[in-house]
Amino acid sequence: MNIKTTTFIFSTLLLSAFLSSSCNAQEKGMKDVAQGKFLIGAAVNVNQVKGKDPKCIELLDKHFNSIVAENCMKSEEIHPQENVYNFTEADEFVNFGKKHNMTIIGHCLVWHSQLAKWICVDKDGKNVSADVLKKRLKDHITTIVTRYKGQIKGWDVVNEAIESDGSWRNSKFYQILGEEFIPLAFQYAHEADPDAELYYNDYGMSDKGRRDSVVKLVKMLKDRGLRIDGVGMQCHVGLDYPEITEFQKSVDAFKAAGVKIMITEMDMSALPTINRGANVADKVEFEKKLNPYPNGLPEEVSAQWNNRMTEFFNLFFKNADVITRVTAWGVIDSDSWKNNWPMRGRIDYPLWFDRNYEPKPFVKDLINK
Repeated sequence: MNIKTTTFIFSTLLLSAFLSSSCNAQEKGMKDVAQGKFLIGAAVNVNQVKGKDPKCIELLDKHFNSIVAENCMKSEEIHPQENVYNFTEADEFVNFGKKHNMTIIGHCLVWHSQLAKWICVDKDGKNVSADVLKKRLKDHITTIVTRYKGQIKGWDVVNEAIESDGSWRNSKFYQILGEEFIPLAFQYAHEADPDAELYYNDYGMSDKGRRDSVVKLVKMLKDRGLRIDGVGMQCHVGLDYPEITEFQKSVDAFKAAGVKIMITEMDMSALPTINRGANVADKVEFEKKLNPYPNGLPEEVSAQWNNRMTEFFNLFFKNADVITRVTAWGVIDSDSWKNNWPMRGRIDYPLWFDRNYEPKPFVKDLINK
């Protein structure tokens, strides 16, 4: 064998090894990077579960190992009338998760919004008695949790019951039962599936008032001997809020309270934060401010978004001893509820994958570290 042939073979082997290494790096997903640290989750919608968006399913298979129901388990969807349950879409969601080997999270059992209208009121629209609401709550929670017993890892039992200043939200649940509706909900959920994890979930968890009240809530449930496994820190954030240091303070506080932490509902608006109470006499100018990037993000804004998302993930990895799941509220930008809010036609870029199903730069950096 001559020198030229040897050199050619050696070069071919090197190139093959390089290509193989590059290919393997590209095949890795976010769930591989987070393996052994925390789950990577996504909220999925009905179209995805039904297989109507195969490209999204490819992303789910590659990058995610956990799913949460976006809407199909909320009471107005799953229990629209007192004696009528609609399990079709929730069943499809659970079966999708099992088929794709995902850890399945249920969302959510008790929430004042997207609430089935009949649950808290009588036929005349007046608040029902405490005893009636207790029975309705127990029937609702027991029926749903029992149906999926052993299939769902954990439930967002109560969602968004505390205001940013730490006071109780004046929902119909609170008006009728006071704060007692929360321990009752956790009790009913645990009785229905003793092996399921149970969570309290809320947004704006970096607010000191809400943080302190959630810690008190966890202590109250534990003191009563009730099960609470974790706190879901919804992570609806922006380019200028919250302060990372405040977010870390809440992680520390919940860890000290003895519960796991899930980063839930994560999205980060790329648009400027606008005070709706500002002078809006010039409606056209105001709407331009609300929707500044209808045709795509400027490079400098994209860079700012990716840098800040990297900061959040650095925090998640730093606290992987207590953070057990990080869940995006959607898969690609066009899925997000942030679009068309607070005005129709508004376009946002809040998720980890763009409208072309491509990972954003921070995802590529994370995978190729």
